Amino acid sequence: MFRLLKRNAWIMVTICLAGGAFAEPAAPAACPEGASVSSVSFEGLKHTKSRVVERELLNRVGEAFSMEKFEIEKARLQDLDLFTEITVSCDKVGELAEPTSIKLTYHFKEIFRWIPAPAGKKTDRDGLMLGLALANINVLGEDIRLEVQYRTTVDPFFDKNEYALYASSPYMFGLPLGWNFEFLVTDSYDNIRGFQENSILLDIDLDYKFLPNLSLLGTAAYRMLDGMANLPEFGLGFAFDYRDSKLDTRNGVYFEYMLTHVGEGEEIVAFCAGDYEFAGSWDDPWDGPEDNPKNCCGKSCGENYWELLTDARAYKTFGRFVTGATALVRYRPGEVKFFDYYYHGGANTFRGHEADSGSLGVHEALLTLEERFVLMERHAASIWGINFFYGVQLVAGFDGSLLWDKGRPGWDNYEGAVYGGIHLVIPALDRIRFEVGYSPDRGEPVFYFGLFDKVTSSRWRSR
Repeated sequence: MFRLLKRNAWIMVTICLAGGAFAEPAAPAACPEGASVSSVSFEGLKHTKSRVVERELLNRVGEAFSMEKFEIEKARLQDLDLFTEITVSCDKVGELAEPTSIKLTYHFKEIFRWIPAPAGKKTDRDGLMLGLALANINVLGEDIRLEVQYRTTVDPFFDKNEYALYASSPYMFGLPLGWNFEFLVTDSYDNIRGFQENSILLDIDLDYKFLPNLSLLGTAAYRMLDGMANLPEFGLGFAFDYRDSKLDTRNGVYFEYMLTHVGEGEEIVAFCAGDYEFAGSWDDPWDGPEDNPKNCCGKSCGENYWELLTDARAYKTFGRFVTGATALVRYRPGEVKFFDYYYHGGANTFRGHEADSGSLGVHEALLTLEERFVLMERHAASIWGINFFYGVQLVAGFDGSLLWDKGRPGWDNYEGAVYGGIHLVIPALDRIRFEVGYSPDRGEPVFYFGLFDKVTSSRWRSR
C-alpha cells in the first residue's frame, strides 16, 4: 500500500502558505436513513471519470441508504487523493412526506490536476532536496499519477542530484491491481555509508486486492551502481488491511509480510573509493587497500541475500486523540554490502539523533508509539481557483531503534527517544512534519523536518 504514496513528493507548501480566502460551501441536507436508493448521480467530476468513483461506492441502487456506508466510502474516496471535499445529498421520489425512495447525488470538489510546482524530498542521508516537478495526478481521468522531477540539495546547492519519473494507480485495466513504477537516476555522495553513488533504479511494485482486506504483493527492480554492482530484485508478499483510511488513519490494523531476494553475487569489481587514504592509482585500483569495510576495492561488490520484512500497524481513536503503534522489522540473511546497510537517525527513522556512520547495520527494527491530537480536522479550501485541503495535528511519542549485523540483537543494539511536534495534513504529501526529538543517550534535543508519515518514509528512505 505504501507504494502508491511513497513517490508523490511534489511540495504544496507554496499553496498552503499563500494568501487568499478559504471558501467552504454549506453542507447539503442529510439523507433519510434506510430510504431506498432509486438512482445515483455525480456532480463536480470535471476531470475524473465516473467509474473511478463508482468502484469505491457502497450505497447502491435498489439498496437502503446508510450513512455508515457513506462514511466508509467517503474515506475510500479520500484515499484516492483526488478530491478536497466529498458530500452527499438526496431528493425524494414522489409526493410522500416521508420518502421511501430517494435519488442520491454525490458532490465532489476536485484537487488541481496539472501543476508545475516545487519538488521536494527530505531524507536522513541527503537532507532537504528541492527542485522542480511537473505532475498530473489524474491522467485521462483514470486516477493515474504521472510525474517528472529534478531535485538537488540546498546545502550546498547542486552537491547531490536526482532525476525521477514516477507513475502509479490503484487499478490496472479495471482490475483492483495497484501499481507503482519508478525510474530514478542518482548522483550523490553518501556521507553515512561513505561512497559516491552514481546509480540507476528501475522498479515496479504491484498490489492485487483479491479480497476486501487482503492483498497479494509483488515487486521487481533493477539497480545499477556504477563501478560496483548490478542488482536485480524480486519479491512476493501479502498484506491484511483493516484500516479505516490509508491516509491519516484513525482506526484499524495493517500487517504486511514480504520476502525479497536481492542480487546474484556477481563478480563486479569496484574502483577504490571510500573513507581512507588511497594507496594506489586510479589506473591500477588493485594497488589500494583490500579489506576496508567501507568499500569493495579490488573485490566483488555483488550481493546475494534475502530480506524478510514485517510491517505491523495499529490505530485507535478516542475523541480527538489517535493512538498509533507501529513496528517495522527487516532481517536479511546472506551477503549484504556496505552500500545497502540500514542507518538510523533522523526524521524518517529514529528521532533521537541525526544519521551517521556509527548507526549502521545489516538488520533493523523500528518501533514507534505515537499519540496524535487532532487540533483541526481536515478542511477543504480554495485559493485562486486551486482546490486543496488542510488539517493540523499535535503529536508526541516514543521511538525505539535496533540495528545489528549478526545473530540476535541485544541491549547494546538498542536506542530509545521521545519526540513531539506538529503535523500539517495536506494532499499528495499526506503530511508535513515539524518535530523535536530527544534521546537520553545523546543528551541534546534535535529539530526535524519531514514529509509523509514516518511509517511510510521509513520504507523507502534507503533509496
